[in-house]
Amino acid sequence: MTRSGFVSLVGRPNVGKSTLLNAILGTKVSIVSDKVQTTRTQVRGVLNRDDVQIVFVDTPGIHKPRSAMGERLNERAVEATGGVDVVCLVIDATAPFGRGDQFVADRVPANGICIVNKVDAASRKNVLAQLEKAGELGLSAYFPVSATTGAGLPGLVGELTARMPEGPLYYPADTVTDVPEAFWVAELVREQLFIAMREELPHSIATRVVEWEWPRIRCEILVERESQKGMVIGRRGAVLKDVGTAVREQLPPGAYIELVVKVDRDWQRRPDSLDRLGL
Repeated sequence: MTRSGFVSLVGRPNVGKSTLLNAILGTKVSIVSDKVQTTRTQVRGVLNRDDVQIVFVDTPGIHKPRSAMGERLNERAVEATGGVDVVCLVIDATAPFGRGDQFVADRVPANGICIVNKVDAASRKNVLAQLEKAGELGLSAYFPVSATTGAGLPGLVGELTARMPEGPLYYPADTVTDVPEAFWVAELVREQLFIAMREELPHSIATRVVEWEWPRIRCEILVERESQKGMVIGRRGAVLKDVGTAVREQLPPGAYIELVVKVDRDWQRRPDSLDRLGL
């Protein structure tokens, strides 16, 4: 008997959904940073265990939108609360349960699971307080975990595995993610830019692979203002050089990546640009 199903991870920004997904799968399928709106699309990761396949859906953090892109990110995340077998609400053990958490929780069905993440970084008192608050949500199960240390993950995965219904494998048994290679490389570039750039700029950055003729890859970096180009390029191209080096280290040997910076004015506020970027 084969069992399979879909599990979505939802929550406000920076609660650690992508780190959690990577930890469960034991490999990196979703980029991670401490900046909000790091995840901009639904990313699927596949866990195969004996005769059970769980397809996880990582989602953008649900937040108060300030642009057309923000509105679309929220739409993608809310969509992920429907049409799946289990919805997991992820909250942060190190931050008070707030209106943003409640906003997301209101969209989680009663059979959903609450995951209190980052317990390694919170005091026992704070963890218990978060679990007590989460208990008021009326969900079906609660798991304190650490995506960083792995604490609590076996129990969580065991619960999700038990909930999977009978069904076919949606992906071949050796599949870890359905993210296309070109999209993944563009995401790696954006992740490294997030690491390199200061706080306010990452929201203005988008990336897309425009040429792929292995081992040569050409990736465009879009910014919203002419003045932002220099910041992304860096003095004598230092930022781009560091980004390119960090990305190549995560690709098969021999990869050559060319980074080009272009201005697409106010792209995150323009639906046509969002459509072009697949957002």
